[in-house]
This record gives sequence, C-alpha cells and structure tokens, in this order.
Amino acid sequence: MYTLQHIKAQNILEIKNAKASVYGKIYLDEGASLQELTLNNKAIIQDLSPLPYSTTYASSILFPFANRIKDGSYEFEGETFQFNINQKEEQNALHGLVYNKTFQLVNSQLTADTATISLEYIEKNVSKGFPYTYTIKLDYVFAETSIDVKLSVVNTSTKTFPFTLGWHPYFTSANLYESKLVFDSKEKLIIGARNITEGTAAIKTNNTLKIEDNFLDDCWILNSDKVLFETPEYNLQFNATGNNNFLQAYTPPKANTIAIEPTTGVSNSFNNKIGLNTLKPSETYAITWTITIQNN
Repeated sequence: MYTLQHIKAQNILEIKNAKASVYGKIYLDEGASLQELTLNNKAIIQDLSPLPYSTTYASSILFPFANRIKDGSYEFEGETFQFNINQKEEQNALHGLVYNKTFQLVNSQLTADTATISLEYIEKNVSKGFPYTYTIKLDYVFAETSIDVKLSVVNTSTKTFPFTLGWHPYFTSANLYESKLVFDSKEKLIIGARNITEGTAAIKTNNTLKIEDNFLDDCWILNSDKVLFETPEYNLQFNATGNNNFLQAYTPPKANTIAIEPTTGVSNSFNNKIGLNTLKPSETYAITWTITIQNN
C-alpha cells in the first residue's frame, strides 16, 4: 500500500510504497516540484544540494513560458507586455511564473499499486507581464516502474492568452560520461547570445548523443515524443502527449547530473512563435509527461 505524509513544517509531501521501492518528495511551496524520485529501487532524481533551487529550478513546472523571454518583453494581439527580469546576468525573464508558487493538495488516491497526488494552484491576480488569471491542476501518478506528470491549465480570465509549458527535472547517473540520450530529430535550435533562439539548423535524423564530457545547454525539435536516457545502471523512456514536443538538455555544475526537459516551446517563444500556443477563456489545455524505468 502506498502512503502519503504531509510534513507541514516544510510543506513537503512524501510518497512511498510498502516496499520503499518507490519514493517521491514534492515541495509544495516551490511550485509543487518533484525534487526526489525513486522508481523500482533506483534513485533517478536526487537533491541537488549545494546548488539552490533558486538557480536550478529543479523539477519546476514551467508556465506560462518555458525557458527564456528576451528582455522579458513580448507583443500579443497588438499590445506590449513586460515580465519581470528574474535572470539578471542575461537580462531575461526565465521559466515562467509558477516555479515559486504554493500549490494545494486537493486529493490523493492510494492503493497497493499506485498513488495519485492531485495538486492545484489558482492564480487570481494579474501581473503586468501576464494580465490573465488561470488555474493549474497537477497530478503525479506513481507506480513501480513509472510516473505520470499530468498537467492541465484552465484560462479563467476573459481574454485569450499565449503560453508554452515545460517540466525541468534533473536526473542522476552513476556515470554520466558513459550515458547517452537517444531521440528522433531533424532540427536543432541555434542558440545565440544570452541563450536566445536565433533559428534552427538541420541535423542527422538518427540521433544518439553520447554525453561524455560535453557541456549541454541545447534544444531539439522532436519528430517523436519518445526520448531515451541510457545509463550504466538503468534506462529511462520519456513520452509526452500533445503536438509540440521539444527536448532541452542541460548539464549543471554538479557531477553525474543532467536536466532532461520536455517542453512545448523554446527560448523566446513569445517572440519567435516556435511552439507558441494560445488558450481561449474557459478553455483547458492538458498534457501528460510519462517516465518509465528499466533496469540494466
């Protein structure tokens, strides 16, 4: 049987099964981010200390935009809007508005085989950069060898708004040098100064990326939602619903750690329109990201 513990002093949720072969740790005050995850006795997401959450955005939900907006400025339906600049060194807006919001636990379903943790954030206040209200519903569905991250956004305002979505988890490998990413892509984003997208470049279609000593901060347009992360100890398969699928990979200054980020848009999507979507009043957009583990 799965159990759920709410550590109220830190506003953290801990989820585990009877065998302790599955474990999750969700930080409700940090955007309901899943900062620890064990599947099938393999710790695949671990605490990034001493790196702080304020710079890693570890496992944060990215909305209303993933990645960056150049100068925090964009135009939509004839109006100009300005996000706060929260990445001072690049003078960009970074990773949206909900990574530091407090989510509420609204429901849990615990059985012998699965645990579904239902969370919600209701935004009632508009901002100068994003003058719209919305509700985010987030379900984490834990099982022995998989986790589903089910995300839905409801436009509760009276106007249509632009958006992209993303998830920013970091994964641990026993030996990142000997690990690799496998995915299907014909185009890679050209990233220029300040990590802003400048265009796309054609690449070979059979993509196996050996990580080795490479520093990664790269993004690819995917032909398939299937992405594999192969390590010496385990393999992960990523899948995503939806039509716009991009893969962002980043190696932080921490050994044997890599961010593998599924997104529906890219750096500066609000201006270059790559992956940009819109949501009308009262409409809902839903996406599910699934991770499945296989031991080697």
